[in-house]
Amino acid sequence: MSNLVADLSALLDPARVLHSREDLLAYGYDGTAAMHGTGAAVVMAHTTAEVSAVIKYAAANRIPVVGRGSGTGLSGGSLAIPGCIILCLAQMDKVLELDEKNLTVLVEAGTITLTVSELADANGLLYPPDPGSMKISTIGGNVAENSGGLRGLKYGITRDYVMGMEVVLADGTIVWLGNKCVKDVAGYSMKDIFIGSEGTLGIITKVLLKLVPKPAAKKTLLASFARMDAAAETVSAIIAAKIIPCTLEFLDRITIKCVEDYTHIGLPLDAEAILLMEADGHPAAVEDQALQMADIAKACGATNVQIARDAEESVRLASARRTAFSALARVSPTTILEDATVPRSELAKMIRFVQDVGARHNLLIGTFGHMGDGNLHPTFLTDEKNGAEMVRVELAMQEIFDYAVSLGGTITGEHGVGLAKKPFLRKAIGESSFALMKQLKRALDPHNILNPGKIFDL
Repeated sequence: MSNLVADLSALLDPARVLHSREDLLAYGYDGTAAMHGTGAAVVMAHTTAEVSAVIKYAAANRIPVVGRGSGTGLSGGSLAIPGCIILCLAQMDKVLELDEKNLTVLVEAGTITLTVSELADANGLLYPPDPGSMKISTIGGNVAENSGGLRGLKYGITRDYVMGMEVVLADGTIVWLGNKCVKDVAGYSMKDIFIGSEGTLGIITKVLLKLVPKPAAKKTLLASFARMDAAAETVSAIIAAKIIPCTLEFLDRITIKCVEDYTHIGLPLDAEAILLMEADGHPAAVEDQALQMADIAKACGATNVQIARDAEESVRLASARRTAFSALARVSPTTILEDATVPRSELAKMIRFVQDVGARHNLLIGTFGHMGDGNLHPTFLTDEKNGAEMVRVELAMQEIFDYAVSLGGTITGEHGVGLAKKPFLRKAIGESSFALMKQLKRALDPHNILNPGKIFDL
């Protein structure tokens, strides 16, 4: 331990090599409930050259390295492991270039997602990916996890906005992948290998992001339903009407109650589900789409449809969805926010299954998520100190993931695999795909020093 700290202190400012018990404890967590790890030292990198130097040292001495941003991950992807160097890029947070001619922004990996969003907005542009943790999550973490968000239905996810990146490989080599060209089919799309790789293939240090013109107008609606099936039918009918909202979110009954107790915004406590719908674009088109969506919701059985009159009311209605996790987290000592995705045609069936699982295992599960793209977040309100209940939680999770896969879905739409979903990955993607992922890992990280044990074991 003392040799490691001394060696790292020789590579960069000793004040940025943390090794106290308190520091190691703090950097042993991410946002995943009931999981913790302890590393040997924390390094606060300021430059790509420093990242490269640390990786070269780790490679020469076969020391595992766990990359880290703000630690908001929800699958244990950035948890420390015994003896590892925790390589934190949170202080590499500079915006390096805003190119309005090519609609791109170049940032360091530690740049906060909200910073990019606000910079784009101030220049009449939009950075669409908006994960729930965007006020504190970093761009590097978003890319490593391929984060989604509320606008995913219309605008896509993080992968769709990464045009290039700088990566430090497992031997310390620095590479640049991609460029500002809208079209580039020269060879393999190497940057895409690292998107969603959760720090197991390389450490992302800079990211070139695509921006889009900011929509001129937005309209927010909130619809209430006595049946979850009616909410699902509304989503299908909206899509069938050739309307692609920027946001199409849902909350179930448990989540509605928790949000209303938390925010007091007037949500209907007798509703089985609510849908938050937002249209954006040209003002005339937005007005037309909002009226169409309201009519469709009523035709599908909505008991009430509220259309925001102004921006202030839009923010108030949208807070029903954006505060869902915070509201649920107040209920029990431990909140386990999971995610699974199914084809949206199967979403009502999936939600009913989650409700049934909760009843059978005597668990309180609030469910909310992105109804437009089939991504739901079953949220377990539990207590990690209750061993018997945690066993039931694990059993319920297994059933939920198995059922999602049986419906043609997947075990994670946003949060990544990390440690939390690792036991379910092989079955979800199949033996051949699982073997191919391992083969790629061995090729790029032959000594298995980058975030070992995450996603799968070698």
